[in-house]
Amino acid sequence: MQGRVEIHEFESELLAGNPLGDPARRRVPVYLPPGYDDAGAPDAYPVLFGLAGFTGTGLSYLSFDWYQEPLPERLDRLITKEGMPPVVVVMVDGMTILGGNQYIDSTAVGPWARHVTEELVPWAEATFRLLPGRDHRGVFGKSSGGYGSLMMGLEHADVFSAVVSHSGDCYFDYCYGTEFPKVVSGLQSVGGLGTFLEKLRARAWPKFPGHLFDTLNIVAMTHFYSPDPDKPHGIALPFDEHTGERDEDVFRRWKRRDPVELVADHVEALRSLRLLYVECGTKDEWHLHHGARILAARLTDHGVAHEHHEFDDGHRSLNYRYDASFPRLVAAIASPA
Repeated sequence: MQGRVEIHEFESELLAGNPLGDPARRRVPVYLPPGYDDAGAPDAYPVLFGLAGFTGTGLSYLSFDWYQEPLPERLDRLITKEGMPPVVVVMVDGMTILGGNQYIDSTAVGPWARHVTEELVPWAEATFRLLPGRDHRGVFGKSSGGYGSLMMGLEHADVFSAVVSHSGDCYFDYCYGTEFPKVVSGLQSVGGLGTFLEKLRARAWPKFPGHLFDTLNIVAMTHFYSPDPDKPHGIALPFDEHTGERDEDVFRRWKRRDPVELVADHVEALRSLRLLYVECGTKDEWHLHHGARILAARLTDHGVAHEHHEFDDGHRSLNYRYDASFPRLVAAIASPA
């Protein structure tokens, strides 16, 4: 048996007129499990919200891979052959001109957390046969999507009760701070931040230059972590663009959005979760396995139940890890409250 995917056009009121000029109309794939349309199908299903990693979006979950299953085929197998309870999956369209999303609200990008929690969640419940309430909602993601999932658990535990983070951004000193010197050089090589943003918006390169990926990543993160309407381009870089010296005041603003730093302020929300699953490969190129270990230690220190897993791999091509997390995630939200 196979499930099916519907691709819905969603017009967001919250994202209309956003600072980057990104479209408010979003393409949102939704996976409906095998048997959803059959007579005798369950009256309602639990639901997952998928947050794609940087440079990805909801449609990316449907991409063909010669070696690993796309998400719908993986879900079909887990449900029909591995005994995972059937589940509806909403794949969030978080693409921006910056190349991706952290799924938090920012005056420089738009109210992305609110888009998910205040628009997509009620839309999904009104459109599909879903079990109502936060106890039957989960969120998952990898990399930037893993970060977004963690932030949903920290700041929106009233909306989601189960969280899975695969290689999510945390402990910013390691995963971002070590990149700053390279990014300073990258910005200088193209004539500065303003020129970089102009070229990005104009799609001035025939393909995006690989040697500027870290520059793109940090510039995008700046839009989420240190928006500043009083600065040129509406953001404050965490370093001096000309000398490269780190701006500790700005970086402190970044760290206020670091999951590691937020645990102490959100203990009760985290304790309310039915599942908090954090994992990372021990060869992660952005040092995120260290961040995951530090996060797990903070959670333990504050008595927050969680699962922390490691595996022998890096940061890329990790869809196979959903086989480990999805059964735990769906079991958590499929069971009675």
